[in-house]
Order: sequence, then C-alpha cells, then structure tokens
Amino acid sequence: MKREIIQTIKIPADINVEIEGENIVVIGPEGKNEREFNVSGLIFKKEGGEIKIGDKKATKNVKMIINTIASHINNMIKGVQEKFEYKLKICFSHFPITVEIKGNEVWIKNFLGEKVPRKMKLPIGAEVQVDKDIITVKSTDIETAGQAAANFENVTKIPNRDRRIFQDGIFITSKCGEEI
Repeated sequence: MKREIIQTIKIPADINVEIEGENIVVIGPEGKNEREFNVSGLIFKKEGGEIKIGDKKATKNVKMIINTIASHINNMIKGVQEKFEYKLKICFSHFPITVEIKGNEVWIKNFLGEKVPRKMKLPIGAEVQVDKDIITVKSTDIETAGQAAANFENVTKIPNRDRRIFQDGIFITSKCGEEI
C-alpha cells in the first residue's frame, strides 16, 4: 500500500544547511559535511528551520530509505556541532610499538618485533593524535572517523594466531563517547 511519508529534521540555530538537488551541505562551528544521496524519486526541501525528506507514493522499502537518509543527516548535523571522537589503545606484551604520523600516512613500527614498519593511509578528513599509548581519531563525518579507527585495528591484526593468547595490537576503547 502506497502512502505519503515525510520525515522532518530540525536544524539547530548555529547550523547552516544547503540543499542542491540530492546533494546536502551542512556547515557548522566545527567544519563542513557534504554528502550526495543518489536516490531517485525522493523530495528534499528546506523550509524554515527544518529539512523535509519524503515521497508522495512511498512503500515500505522507500520508508526505510527515508529513515536511513534522515539518520545520515542527523549524524552530519551532530558532526559539525561536535566532532566524532574514537579512542584507541596500543597494547603490547614484549616489543614496544611506536606509531608515527607522516602526512596522510601512519607508520606502525616494531609491531611483534618486525623490522619493516606497517603502513596505513588515513581517510581524508580524519585528524589523528598519538599520546604515548592512546590514539585519538576525530572527524566531522562519523563514517570517516569509524573507518580510520577500524583501519588501525585491521593493520595490526595477527593472522593464524589465537587472539586470546597473542593480544598485541591497537584496539578501539571508546567510540563517540561510549566506552566499549
């Protein structure tokens, strides 16, 4: 059964939103978020202090897409108000691991006593700070911050060894303020 479904998102006072077709730009005190939603048939409107996303003849699947896009826009608004922050901990038992940031590359040296450093590229828009054994990843985009944190975990994954015994690596300890 098809019916009209419109999702409304309130825009805070200090946030500026621009809608150009399916491209949405959110500008706030912490920076700028831009995203293009490739969805045909949906209506994107800015009326007063609200964003309206909807469809005149929506099905259940279109309703799910509308709610997903609304969540993405809410995350964009939260990100430009206060950056998303992931914290990671460097854990080692014998060989001390050092992490260096060189431009948009991260070098992880002496992991498990390896002579060749492991390299990782940072996603564009991610800010990384290393303070002894704590790594902080910040970004206005939640997906960029999450991907950078996940890349740290993946680059220090130990293949063919039991994770319960070999616990060396870099692990996420908190994401967006929530302890894990």
